[in-house]
Amino acid sequence: MKAARMLACTLLAAVSGVSQAQDYPTRPIRMVVPFAAGGVVDVTARLLAQKLTERLGWNVIVENKPGGNGFIAVTNVAQAPADGYTLLMAHTGEFSVNPALFKHVPYDLERDFKPITLVSDTPLLLVANAATPYKTFDDVIRAAKAKPDSLAFSSPGAGSYNHLGGEWLALEAGIKLMHVPYKGGAPAMAAVAGGEVPLGVVAVPAVLPHVKTGRVHVIGLLTRKTMADHPDWKTAQGAGVPRVDASNWVGMFAPRGTPEAIVETLHREVAKTLAAPDVIQRFADNGATVGGMPPAEFKQRIEFDLKNVRGVIERARIEP
Repeated sequence: MKAARMLACTLLAAVSGVSQAQDYPTRPIRMVVPFAAGGVVDVTARLLAQKLTERLGWNVIVENKPGGNGFIAVTNVAQAPADGYTLLMAHTGEFSVNPALFKHVPYDLERDFKPITLVSDTPLLLVANAATPYKTFDDVIRAAKAKPDSLAFSSPGAGSYNHLGGEWLALEAGIKLMHVPYKGGAPAMAAVAGGEVPLGVVAVPAVLPHVKTGRVHVIGLLTRKTMADHPDWKTAQGAGVPRVDASNWVGMFAPRGTPEAIVETLHREVAKTLAAPDVIQRFADNGATVGGMPPAEFKQRIEFDLKNVRGVIERARIEP
């Protein structure tokens, strides 16, 4: 009798979840972003919200909750009702860097969230001031080996994924680079363009305007894959550093306990939205590729990146 009651409850929950998904959404969806307006995650969230509204008539409201290394926004969503009406748009830092960098993180991917899908992926680049002699990875590696600690690179901050990408390159290439942290991507990029530091590890959108003015030269991608829109950009793998693979993803998450049927609906509709040619082009214009991968595959990507980040932090002895 007890087993029969448990089976009945399970079936009732499954039917309820399917019914919820069929009606979903019936009210506005809140999409929380851990950063201020104007950043990569915010721009990605607003573009996706706009396209979901245009395609499906959904009312998706982007809400910015910056601060605290992303802890404020992430815990806000973790504690929200698991009904599909509060979602998180986060990036590599929240789930693949913070848990490796900080001893105490007030949230846990497994305990608190259901990954829905990877929305976009943006490679990190190693760039140089155009007046320097550094044009290739080999140039940088040779110079760094000749004079250890003589070369510096900028990043948006200590412990940022860009910082870790630069350290990862140095570790795998057997060189030492001096890290110069700035408060954000814009000043880090401006430092390279202005000649304050010779090198920088940046995302594609930050560097494109400076490349067009001729002030900055792209040395190459800190990834294994090339970019179709920039076939002349070499990869670290081509320079004999095959293990470096640093790209910054943006993804969607729901609170743990969200009905599986709603998660499936969100993944399906987001993936369809991302597959539209105009959306693909909008992302490509900013140096990103669109995602759309299933939840299980997205979770594997997060865990893969976290493993790599832990290794870099331990080997380079990085502290927050």
